[in-house]
Amino acid sequence: MDGAAQNGDQLEKALVRVSETYEGRPGDIARGRELARDFLTRLRAERHVPVSDRTVDVVQLVVSELLTNACKYAPGPSLVDLVVAEDRVEVSVWDSDPVLPVPEASDPARIGRHGLEIVMAVCETFDVRREPVGKRTTAAVPLAGEPGTTRGRTA
Repeated sequence: MDGAAQNGDQLEKALVRVSETYEGRPGDIARGRELARDFLTRLRAERHVPVSDRTVDVVQLVVSELLTNACKYAPGPSLVDLVVAEDRVEVSVWDSDPVLPVPEASDPARIGRHGLEIVMAVCETFDVRREPVGKRTTAAVPLAGEPGTTRGRTA
């Protein structure tokens, strides 16, 4: 394979996936939202992927909520992965806490602790899995159009 083809393959891979680690410092959640916004903007501009404005907003919200939970409840670093898979963006956040989150019953009078409830409402799918260290929470958002019914699973 020639160098130009290899560079094209590397560029394509770089544009369909992005990852970043965070340490739970002030500003990490804002940096996570910026990562999501920049990634989706690049997909639109450089790869001409049809990403709706709603998707950009929802992915930023999902990153914000999942990263907030990781920073708040898990000691140590966390990792955000954004991957384009077919017609959706998969947002995945790994953290070091093995305790799986449990969504609370909807309660409009409750102050706070609505993040998981929000993520499950706006995403097409939601999944949490234990890993050898910690857990990985993954949510999928359609690239274009409206999200479908959440099909969540906790393992």
